[in-house]
Amino acid sequence: MTIQWFPGHMAAARRKVAETLARTDVVIEVLDARCPEASSNPLIRELRAARQRPVLRVLNKADLADPAATAAWLDTYAQQPGVKAVALSCKKPGDAAKIPGLCRQLAPHRNDNTKPLRMMILGIPNVGKSTLMNALLKRRIAAVGDEPAVTRQQQSFDLGPGMTITDTPGLLWPKIEFDADGFMLAACHAIGRNAVIDEEVAVFLAGILLERYPALLAARYRIEPAKLDAVGVVEAVAKRRGCLRQGEFDLEKAALILLTDFRSGALGRISLETPASRAAMLARQTLETTAS
Repeated sequence: MTIQWFPGHMAAARRKVAETLARTDVVIEVLDARCPEASSNPLIRELRAARQRPVLRVLNKADLADPAATAAWLDTYAQQPGVKAVALSCKKPGDAAKIPGLCRQLAPHRNDNTKPLRMMILGIPNVGKSTLMNALLKRRIAAVGDEPAVTRQQQSFDLGPGMTITDTPGLLWPKIEFDADGFMLAACHAIGRNAVIDEEVAVFLAGILLERYPALLAARYRIEPAKLDAVGVVEAVAKRRGCLRQGEFDLEKAALILLTDFRSGALGRISLETPASRAAMLARQTLETTAS
């Protein structure tokens, strides 16, 4: 299954972002800490590069991600020019409060209070942009939901003396280059369910869990991962949770249980990619392209 999801409003949102970026000092790119590169929109990188704007990469939902993987990503981003990165949970007001100060470090020419520091929040759907906006403003001004593409238009606000901030709709890109990225985004609920098959996404997730987090599978579902493949994990969840339909295992229901447990953190702190796994995936892709 190749996953693609680019609702019509996203094309219009992209055009509006390009216009607003010309009047922006710092881009705040909100990423999912469980898959930072998969959740980094290449269109945002292109728009930011064209305007030469620095970026603060916010690895949100860090409380759900593997701390070791997150530390590796922060080290990787620290080596990139024009980039700062921070791992946090936008649901924690104290975490969100760090962001304006970090943005000021990226735009020192805006530290004299003669002109406001202009920040813009960008990112793919359902990574927590609106949650961050609400936390920064200390009031609910942006709609928040556990479904992708809740925000449909830009909103700009004053953020204390000498600072303005703009929230934007979630932006995906027209063609997701790597199948694994599409599956990671679907597992993290950044893609609408009408564009994915939950069973296939759950099997993809189960494969990663078997490879990197078998102990978490064993603890959550009381199964023996060493005896299972990825499909077997979903079947084992169905058996353990009594997912039956007309006397057979209901794999669709079991898939949703596995995905929900991952998304909520009930399975434990899990990252779907690391800098090393990302590099390995890109190397495999290059070999396959060359071979074909």
